[in-house]
Amino acid sequence: MRRLILLAAALAFAPFAGATYKCVNEKGVTLIGDTPPDGCEHVEMYEMSPTGHVVRKIDPTPSPDQLKAYAADADKRRAAERAAAEQKRKDVALLNTYSNEKEIDTSRDRNIDPINGRIKSAKARIGEVDKRIKQIDEEMEFYKAGKSKKKDAKPITPPIGLVADRERMQKEREGLVATIASSEKEIIAVKERYEIDKVRFNELKGNTSLRQAATAPEDKKVAETLIPGAAGKAKCGERVYECQAGQQYICREGTRRYPVNCVVERK
Repeated sequence: MRRLILLAAALAFAPFAGATYKCVNEKGVTLIGDTPPDGCEHVEMYEMSPTGHVVRKIDPTPSPDQLKAYAADADKRRAAERAAAEQKRKDVALLNTYSNEKEIDTSRDRNIDPINGRIKSAKARIGEVDKRIKQIDEEMEFYKAGKSKKKDAKPITPPIGLVADRERMQKEREGLVATIASSEKEIIAVKERYEIDKVRFNELKGNTSLRQAATAPEDKKVAETLIPGAAGKAKCGERVYECQAGQQYICREGTRRYPVNCVVERK
């Protein structure tokens, strides 16, 4: 099968017996030769029969800048296709998950409840930490106020362990405050996400064509390596794609996978 494909491709590119090649270059000069003349690379060229009839038109070879532009366009197209596919996936999941707005609200609240639980636990722990810090501060004041019987005696330094305990409690408190702030932001983000889902859900439910588009099966396309604007064409099922002439691609139709060649169409 592969040999037959390669043979067909070779025949498609085989020159016409006694053919000549003709083009008008970028300076307006007509060039003719038994082989493609130098200077015809970036303009349209025609393969002519011995009787002067046009056998086929050969598109210009893309310049490096054009190839870069084609690649950039292809990247943008693929990015747009991926974004559309991801949106469709989300839409289908949304329609399959909920049947009304109330279910969306219930799911939102169910996701927020554990976050509120973390906030409640953190606040309770802050109360315990504050109580311990107060106790430590009172003990440290006792040491600072205490003096020996000598007139010039300095205040007694609190034990190192007590100072370290005070620092540890303060760091824990700061961490708990940060946890509460982060959890409150998380709740806002969850509410915003569910609000977006709710708006999209109503759009899908209220727009029949939009809902049908969201649940329609994927439309299989030829491999993404095809370059738009290049010289050849490849046929995949009922679709024709522009591509790099001489290359072979894999056509995907449902569960079928088979190679297709990119050829220059004969006039």
